[in-house]
Amino acid sequence: MSFPVWSSDVRETVTEVLARAVARYPDNIFLDFQGETYTYADVDRRSTRLAHGLLSRGVKRGDRVCSLLDSNIDSISLWFAANKIGAVHVPVNTAYKGGFLSHQFDDAGAQLLVMEPDYALRLTDIEEDLPQANRVLVRGEDEALPLFKRIETERLSAAYEENDAPIPDENKPGDLCMLIFTGGTTGPSKGCMISHNYCCNVGRQILKREARNEKTVNWTPLPFFHMNALGGSILSSAMVGARVAVFPRFSVSRFWDDIERSGATIVNLLGSMLTFIANAPENEAAKRCFGQIFAVRGSPFPPDIQRKWRERFGVTITGSHNYGLTEAARVTTLADHEEGPVGNAGKINEDFDVRIVDDEDNEVPVGQPGEIIIRPRHPDIMFMGYWNRPEDTLKIMRNMWLHSGDIGRMDENGFMFFVDRKKDYLRRRGENISSQELEATFKKHKLVKDVAVHAVLAETEDEVKATITLQDGASITEEELCEWCVDKMPYFAVPRFFEFREDLPRNPVGRVLKYQLRDEGCTAATWDREKSGFELKKR
Repeated sequence: MSFPVWSSDVRETVTEVLARAVARYPDNIFLDFQGETYTYADVDRRSTRLAHGLLSRGVKRGDRVCSLLDSNIDSISLWFAANKIGAVHVPVNTAYKGGFLSHQFDDAGAQLLVMEPDYALRLTDIEEDLPQANRVLVRGEDEALPLFKRIETERLSAAYEENDAPIPDENKPGDLCMLIFTGGTTGPSKGCMISHNYCCNVGRQILKREARNEKTVNWTPLPFFHMNALGGSILSSAMVGARVAVFPRFSVSRFWDDIERSGATIVNLLGSMLTFIANAPENEAAKRCFGQIFAVRGSPFPPDIQRKWRERFGVTITGSHNYGLTEAARVTTLADHEEGPVGNAGKINEDFDVRIVDDEDNEVPVGQPGEIIIRPRHPDIMFMGYWNRPEDTLKIMRNMWLHSGDIGRMDENGFMFFVDRKKDYLRRRGENISSQELEATFKKHKLVKDVAVHAVLAETEDEVKATITLQDGASITEEELCEWCVDKMPYFAVPRFFEFREDLPRNPVGRVLKYQLRDEGCTAATWDREKSGFELKKR
C-alpha cells in the first residue's frame, strides 16, 4: 500500500508573496485600472497604511472584514491590509442585496464593513439583521455619508493612516485568509474557508503550466470576490512581477480599445464573453491588436469559437483545460504545450488524487460517468471547510474525499471530461446561483403559491427559469413579477424565463421533479425576459 507524500517544500502566505514581489520588483506596475496605475511598492504602502487604520478601529487577528466593493485599488488594498494584520477578508458579490446580503454579512459576523457609497444604502433595509456590525467605511469623497440608526459611517480614506511602519507578519500558510461564499443547494450560501497557502497554490499551479514573466500583462474583467481574479490573476502575477490590467465591467464594445491601451498579452474571460467577442463586428482596434494576445483563458469554449479567436485575432493559446470549484481549485489542468481531445478538462493535477465514483463511492470503469471526488496530496491546498457549518463540511467530505457534486468521466489516456452538474444549483455567466435562495425569495411574494427554479438550455449556455404556481384567484403578469424580482435579487440571478402553471410535477412524496422541468425546457407558455425587451439594470 502506498501513501501520498505530504511535502511542505513550497508553502507560503499571501503577505509573503507581496513582500517578495516588493523586494524584487518595487517599481514594476502591478495594477492598471484603465490607466490609473500602481506599482508593487505603491500597493504595499497603501495596504500597510490601511492595515494601521484597521488596527486603530479595533480590528484584531481573526476578525472578519466584509467588503462590498467594485474592482478598484481599494478592494485590493483592503485584501492585503486585512491579511497583514491577520484578519479575514470576506469579499461579497456586489450584486447582492436584501436577504442575500444580510445572510453573508451576518454569517461572517463582521463588525467592520467596507462599501461603495451606493451599495452602502442597501444596509438601510437590513441593518436590524446585522447585530454585530457597528461601523461602515464608505469609499469615495463626493457622496454624502449614509446615515443609519445604529451603525456608524466613516470615509474609507480616513482609514489610510500616515503610518508606513512595517507590521510584523505572523501569518502561517495554513491560517485562514478569506471567506468566499458559494451558492448553496439545500440551504443558504456557505462560506468557504480559504487558507493563505490555498490562495498561493492557485498562483503557483498557473505558473507551472502557463508561460508568464515580468513582461506579461494579464487583462481581467472578473470581479475580486472570486478566486479566479484573486488567485489566478493577482497572486500569479505578483509571483513573477507581472502587471494586471483590471477592467471593472465587461463590455464587448470597449474590449479591444482597452486591450490596445493596456498592451494585454493574456486575457481571462468566462463563458458567453468569449462568444460575444468572437462574433462581434469588425473592429479597427482589434485589427491593430492582431497577434498581441498570446493566450485567452476562461471556461471551456466550443472549437469553432476557439478557431475564430485564432484566425480573427491571432491568439496562440485558446481555452483553459482545467476543472475546479471554490472548495478545490485547478484539480485537473493542462499545460500550454500539451494538447488533448476536444472538450477535455485536462489531466489530474499532481497535487490531488481524483476518482470518478458511483453513489456508493465505488470507482467506475474508464469512460463511464460518475461523481468527481477529490482529496489533496499536500496540506493547505484545498478549502478548510465551511464557515459555521461543520455538518455541511462533514457531508461534502464524507469518506475523507471532497464530493464535488459534479459528474465527469476519464478516458483511457487520463484526460478528464466534465459531463454535468449533479447538485441542484445553477451557474450562469460565471456566477453560482442558489436555487433554494431564489425560491425562498419568490415565496415572499403574496401571489406566489409555489415555485421551482431550474436551468434550461438557451442559445450559448444554461439560463435560469422560474416555473411558478399562483395563489387561487391571483393575477399577475410575468413582466410584473420580473420587475418585483429586480429589487429582491442580484441582477445575474433574476430568471430569464418565467412560466405559470397550475401545478408542479412531483414524486410520490411530494418533491418537485426538477429534472422533468429541465428536460421540458421552454414551452409555448414560457415568457422570455430578453425577447420581451425587458431592461434589466445591474444596479
